[in-house]
Amino acid sequence: MYKEILIKVEPEETAVAVVEDQQLVEIYLERASNQRLAGNIYKGLVENVLPGMQAAFVDIGLEKNSFLYVEEAIPQRLWEEDEGEHHRYSIGEVLKQGQEILVQIAKEPVGTKGARVTTHLTLPGRYVVLMPTVDYIGISRRIETESERKRLKSIAEELKPQGMGLIVRTVAEGMSADEIAIDIKMLTRLWKKIQNKGAHASAPQLIHKDLELVQRVIRDILTENVDRVLVNSKENYEKVADILDLTAPGLKNRVVIRDVKDIFFVYDIPGQMEKAIKRKVWLKCGGYLIIDQMEALTAIDVNTGKYVGTTNLADTVLKTNLEATVEIARQLRVRNIGGIIIIDFIDMDIPQHRALVLDSLENELKKDKTKTNILGFTQLGLLEMTRKKAGQGLAHVLQKDCPFCEGKGKVLSEESVSLWAKKEILSIGETSGAPAILVEANPAVAAYLIGSGGHNLRGLEQRTGKRIIIKGSAGLRMEETMVRPAYDLETTEKQAFPVKVGDRIKVKVEEPHSGHNSDGIARVDGFVIDVDGGGALLGQEILVEVTKVFRTYAKASVIAVP
Repeated sequence: MYKEILIKVEPEETAVAVVEDQQLVEIYLERASNQRLAGNIYKGLVENVLPGMQAAFVDIGLEKNSFLYVEEAIPQRLWEEDEGEHHRYSIGEVLKQGQEILVQIAKEPVGTKGARVTTHLTLPGRYVVLMPTVDYIGISRRIETESERKRLKSIAEELKPQGMGLIVRTVAEGMSADEIAIDIKMLTRLWKKIQNKGAHASAPQLIHKDLELVQRVIRDILTENVDRVLVNSKENYEKVADILDLTAPGLKNRVVIRDVKDIFFVYDIPGQMEKAIKRKVWLKCGGYLIIDQMEALTAIDVNTGKYVGTTNLADTVLKTNLEATVEIARQLRVRNIGGIIIIDFIDMDIPQHRALVLDSLENELKKDKTKTNILGFTQLGLLEMTRKKAGQGLAHVLQKDCPFCEGKGKVLSEESVSLWAKKEILSIGETSGAPAILVEANPAVAAYLIGSGGHNLRGLEQRTGKRIIIKGSAGLRMEETMVRPAYDLETTEKQAFPVKVGDRIKVKVEEPHSGHNSDGIARVDGFVIDVDGGGALLGQEILVEVTKVFRTYAKASVIAVP
């Protein structure tokens, strides 16, 4: 596997793509208007203490107050004073309204929710993470060799600052004690600066900002298994080289300047990003995934699609599911999906096939640096897993809720909207003294209200005893319909009809006339145009002249055919 990192820095946006065998697996975007907040340390002011939720709201200077759970607020010394007793602290014992505290953003604010914060601060370096408020030593679970784990733990115990904690990161594998010591000294100095600034600052105030995107990528992602780093300018190359001089000089020779207009077009990253926000993802075999992201969980459905196999059903299902595991693991990384994930693989009756699919998914997820946990198949045959939420998902960064459907992804059908409009028409018919009612609607809704041959319109006029004028407008959304009384009947009718006798217009013949097969039907803003002799021109765009205009349709003759 050939792994590359593409770094593109522009005034409006910094973007980093991680590519494996020319395929996008991770994307990081940081925009001037949407800076990353996770990892930042603030001096906050406790606004509200909520005993019923065992939490507090803390003002850290952002638009919404941050949320602090009691478990994230209890200082280590209180646990130590308990001497192992299981005392459950309430939020009121730990925090008071108006109290000033140092907190760090653990989860970014999303939607209507404020940021989630903790008092258990962490300062990540290249080889270790310093935990200044917790006395603890941990070794990355990705370091699997027992002898190496023991060696690193021994180094950490020797170098750990008194009263603080360390987590040894995966990249520390094989590193010397001297290299790790330099990292710890740098983080210890940083912590002293944070303490000093926090002591003299007034709340709410930002005390420490985490590294910018390029610096974080070099610190967290650039390791020995990365074959090449492409940057889009000499200036950015020098910035990356300066960082590596301090952290990993042995990797400097892997950084290359790619002098092209847009470095992301090297592997069509924009096209791959566009596919990564679509609901449907095709597999190479012809099967496909349906990915539905919700706030609480993500559901992934696997389908055989166009793939019919060559031997038997069980083999077809197995091959589709195995290919799906590879793509699912990649999509989780590209989209940065976190939380509960439910995967509905195609049903497998053979237990060995289930085991193969599970093993394949576990192997693919090993490439993911974000923590995942596979819980296995449920009684309903669904695979349940979790992935740690780490920042905002790709869809949240690139998209926003549709202002029309408000994020539902659905709109009312033309039939449903026309029934609502019908009720409005009948209501105005009973209460208004106007001689007519004007209805402006989407062309599809207008056609439904008029009905075949004007049947629905005549029925409404009989029930209301009024003239009803229906005007189709392509500029109106499906759910956007305006119904109002019309007092100037003549002027309203002139404005409502989209065509008049003598108009020459281009139309597309959509269907044959139901009563005269030789004629064709076209529409202008939902208004029917009966084209003489248009039945033989289905699907074609033609030039016609309007010869007659009636209340619900117009007649036209063909002038020219392309």
